[in-house]
Amino acid sequence: MDNKSILDRFELLFSSDTRFRDLRRFALDDDVNSLFRLLETFSDSQLIIATKKLLHDPMFAQDCMSRGQIRSKLWLIEELKKKELDLGTVFLCGGWYATLATMIFENDMNVKKIRSFDLDASCWKIAETFNKPWVMKNWQFKSCTQDIHDINYETHVYNVNRSDGSVCELTDSPDTVINTSCEHINNFKEWYDKIPAGKIVILQTNNYFDLPEHVNCSKSLDDFAEQTPMTEVLYAGELSLEKYSRFMRIGIK
Repeated sequence: MDNKSILDRFELLFSSDTRFRDLRRFALDDDVNSLFRLLETFSDSQLIIATKKLLHDPMFAQDCMSRGQIRSKLWLIEELKKKELDLGTVFLCGGWYATLATMIFENDMNVKKIRSFDLDASCWKIAETFNKPWVMKNWQFKSCTQDIHDINYETHVYNVNRSDGSVCELTDSPDTVINTSCEHINNFKEWYDKIPAGKIVILQTNNYFDLPEHVNCSKSLDDFAEQTPMTEVLYAGELSLEKYSRFMRIGIK
């Protein structure tokens, strides 16, 4: 078969299948909308739906969908599913856009509800966009702007925003505390000491010391273990990424 015939066949394929047309538009024309149409043919994940909606929002940091961020969270989900834990009420500390909450819900894990806390006031609306189906489900998910040092990990009373902008007071007691950004936490020991014994804790950090906002990196998994004593360790491991290693510990405080 000559080159012209091969090209003719590819042209026919591209013109007759919507997925190939979208792939071509994305590759040749940098058409982002065609990429999302293509992704939506393979998955109905809320991560794709929300990212498409937020893509042109100036407050949205696209790094939340970077390879390192996604791999780190998928690793957590993979290991957590093996444990078959009853997570109960989850406090997601330093939750950012709470994409991890989306993954937990979409993986049908045993969870009652998730509350995400982040000091950055721009995060809560984006977090609730990523988790909209569970916000709509009697507030199974809700996000709050708050310093995690100010949380009472026994029983916490705090304010959240309704969709109309009004404020509502909630009271929750966490069964599980998750923090996947321990490297960002000032006075980490002071924060960790606030978590009562008996709580499930799921923690990640890294050894990426080069960023100024990384104020609490760990040199190794053993170093991280010294920072995060547990009465029972259910999992401890290391994930090698392009620029750094991420460390994770799952256990009972």
